[in-house]
Amino acid sequence: MLLDFGLMSLLLVVAQLLRARVRLLHDLWLPAPLLAGLLGLAGGRQGLGVLPFQQSATGEPALADYPGQLVVVLFATLFLGARPRGPGLRGVVREVGDTFFYNLAAEIGQFGAALAFGLLVLAPLFSGLPDGFALMLPAGFAGGHGTATVVGEALEQGGWAEATTVGYTFATLGLLAGIFGGMVLINVGVRRGWTRLVQSAQELSEVERRGFVPDDRQRSLGRETVSPAALDPLAWHLALALVAFAAAHLVNHLARKALPGNLALPLFAVAMLAGAGLQKALDVMGVGRYVDRHVMGRLGSCTSDYLIGFGIASIKVAVVVQYALPILVMALFGLAYCVLLFWFIGRRICRTFWFERSLFVYGWATGIVGTSITLLRVVDPQLRSRTLEDYGLAYLFIAPFEIALLVVIPPLVARGWVAVPAAVLLGLFVACIALSARLVGWFRAPPTAVREGEQEILAADTEPH
Repeated sequence: MLLDFGLMSLLLVVAQLLRARVRLLHDLWLPAPLLAGLLGLAGGRQGLGVLPFQQSATGEPALADYPGQLVVVLFATLFLGARPRGPGLRGVVREVGDTFFYNLAAEIGQFGAALAFGLLVLAPLFSGLPDGFALMLPAGFAGGHGTATVVGEALEQGGWAEATTVGYTFATLGLLAGIFGGMVLINVGVRRGWTRLVQSAQELSEVERRGFVPDDRQRSLGRETVSPAALDPLAWHLALALVAFAAAHLVNHLARKALPGNLALPLFAVAMLAGAGLQKALDVMGVGRYVDRHVMGRLGSCTSDYLIGFGIASIKVAVVVQYALPILVMALFGLAYCVLLFWFIGRRICRTFWFERSLFVYGWATGIVGTSITLLRVVDPQLRSRTLEDYGLAYLFIAPFEIALLVVIPPLVARGWVAVPAAVLLGLFVACIALSARLVGWFRAPPTAVREGEQEILAADTEPH
């Protein structure tokens, strides 16, 4: 395991250096973890065979097992860290209701639409496809490699052995669609006058293109909440995340013994609850404030980078070839869904800066939040639209819905239940849009019009300092 992580670390370093030094790569905006994963796939046993990734006892590459554990660590960090007391759900709807309903609708709708498309279109076209095939599109697009791992493992337990590889393929295609499709949308938006905060897509600095931050723009990773004389602050935070990780495995082990049929719990959800419970226990002991939320976020993001690298490197090429045509059809449907959502819903549901906010949703609906931030910084370099800030607030209440979606839907689909979950999810999608229109507003202004609330921000930026 250590050797494999060392090799992936080398690939991440090489990928970052290539991204910074090769102009074509940083102009293409390819994330370093994606490049590292592709290098691992090309250099591994399925490619040139020059990277000595380890094999398990069954002869399979051991790296295929790592994403399943990394996603547990990732979810363990989600609710670790001291947070200021925020508004309740009613306050979130009042302050950032359009962001809450739009982001929630985008994810729920993608799952529902994919299941419906798979049932009505894909199944008649390609006989013999597993029931869960269509589910891997939103798992990879809206969820990314982490969610593809979670959903893939659930479907594998239901009997479809290739589910995770198909999910990783969709997640990789989603990252590419997010980056390249997002840049196309940006260039169209700039030319049509839809952007508010930049006049050219070339205004983004070389920092975002190359990936290395100059001295005057570097920020601290977080606060040292523990004295290094007692325990290294990073060790303190990593230890807490791994305690939640171990607790999830312990609970799962006990559940397997206690529940009939050797039933396994969803480890990612148990890890998230273990992290939340650990944070609550620390709060009760009066030391919860010494867990820095930003450091935990960096640990989770770091885990995600390795997860993406290992996920892509462990893709089974033969499986991709086997499902190549349905993967292509499904991916095109997923891309069409995201673009149509951007145009028909985004510009009407967002009360301010519709293009910037819709572009952010497009970024994570096809890839990961990192893609969203990259695209957002192209059209909002100073983050003046408050898109990222509002999303952070809204996500606190989106997360429980997201977890419920991943816990409930995959096992149902694995058992052949497709039509009912599709109908319910599409109904919830419509409900989110209707609630936003009712509680926040439905904005029919032309896409080039300056909306109420934007003028103050734009005027403030033109005032002399």
